[in-house]
Amino acid sequence: MTTTVRKGQWTGTLERVAFSRRFRNAFVDPAFRSEDAALDKLEAIAWDAYVDGRKAPITRKAGRGFADPDYDLSVDWFETRERLLQAQTVWADPKTKTRALLICGSPRNDGTCPGEISKTFRLAGLVSEVLVEEKIEVDFLDLSQLTSDYGRHIHPCKGCVSTAMPLCHWPCSCYPNHSLDQVNDWMAEIYERWVAAHAVILVTPAHWYQPPAPLKLMIDRLVCADGGNPDPTSTHGKDAGQGQGDRARAAGTIRSISPSRVYGLVVHGDVAGIEGSRRALSDWLDWMGLIDAGDLGPARPLHRLLRALRHQPRQRSIATRRCREETRNVARAVARVTRALRSGELRPKPETWRNLDAK
Repeated sequence: MTTTVRKGQWTGTLERVAFSRRFRNAFVDPAFRSEDAALDKLEAIAWDAYVDGRKAPITRKAGRGFADPDYDLSVDWFETRERLLQAQTVWADPKTKTRALLICGSPRNDGTCPGEISKTFRLAGLVSEVLVEEKIEVDFLDLSQLTSDYGRHIHPCKGCVSTAMPLCHWPCSCYPNHSLDQVNDWMAEIYERWVAAHAVILVTPAHWYQPPAPLKLMIDRLVCADGGNPDPTSTHGKDAGQGQGDRARAAGTIRSISPSRVYGLVVHGDVAGIEGSRRALSDWLDWMGLIDAGDLGPARPLHRLLRALRHQPRQRSIATRRCREETRNVARAVARVTRALRSGELRPKPETWRNLDAK
């Protein structure tokens, strides 16, 4: 059967003048003017890489264990892969200390506007305190660093899986793309932190009925952890036609992150949308195969009472205390279930997920 690859959406490469304008936008500070001659040379190199499509300028042969040992794979991808394999080995060792990945989903911190820490950060602090008391090692992932750190990015998922699951590689091979200046991709580190965790707790606000943008960026890029193809050579990179082949199809049917991880969830906000966000996040984590910590895991959205009761100090204080205690309960539930899972007292349910693309 011949695969038809549809074309026609891309607007094409930039003209030289437009490329120059975008390149120079990073150097508008007058302090750079003394180095304009050097910038001219750097721009010429960047333009050459752009028109030549040098996505991965540093590569090495895939070698043994890959479908095409002679295929040139990105060194960036190799390095991320090796860290993931090592993290998985450490995670599986029963002697390893229990580790929880605690994620603060708010994009706000005091390192940039508006210059104040978020309520989410404070709630995550309550979770951390409980986990430490439970002798669990806490890996705190503050996604607000996307807004306050220089050059830090989570580049968006392109939905390769929608064309064919084997085109979605584990770890993601879409980035870095040096020819398009899509570098400093934080996900290479975040993948490793997910793999190393025995439990994951998300603490997040609701923004316009949905999770905040930084959290959604991370969620989308984790699609490759749910059956991503660990062998990019089986599709020769992102060859959409080859993604439909039998060998490539078989390579993309294994869940990349073991489901034997526990999750807890805290969603808060001042108005509507909290419960919908909580359900959506719970559905996603369930689909990923993580184990719900139980009735205390997905926190009720009591924080929404704060806005309704903002002019009633006593009621607001009660609601705040209830929200804080419920947040602590999430951490307690995660600690209890994770401990039972690692000791063998609790066994995960049989795997129900199947790769839809493999039908």
